[in-house]
Amino acid sequence: MAITVLIPTPLRSLTSEQDSVEATGATIGEIFEDLENKHPGIGERLCDESGEIRRFVNVYLNQEDIRFIDGKNTAVADGDEVSIVPAIAGG
Repeated sequence: MAITVLIPTPLRSLTSEQDSVEATGATIGEIFEDLENKHPGIGERLCDESGEIRRFVNVYLNQEDIRFIDGKNTAVADGDEVSIVPAIAGG
């Protein structure tokens, strides 16, 4: 099952500057584990010490915020697109 993960500019140094990568898994959590295996260091940028998605990291499955679905347990299907969008502070 191939899932396309869109990588934001601040994390591209961990993916050899690729703006999208392929990952496998049945849930967002498994996708994140696969990303960490393929691109060491990305996991700690996405999740905190307890394994929860950092609050300043927004994750979308096919443009729908996973916080309103099932969080890290959100199921994914072949061909889905996951977008990682870090919150941007400013004022």
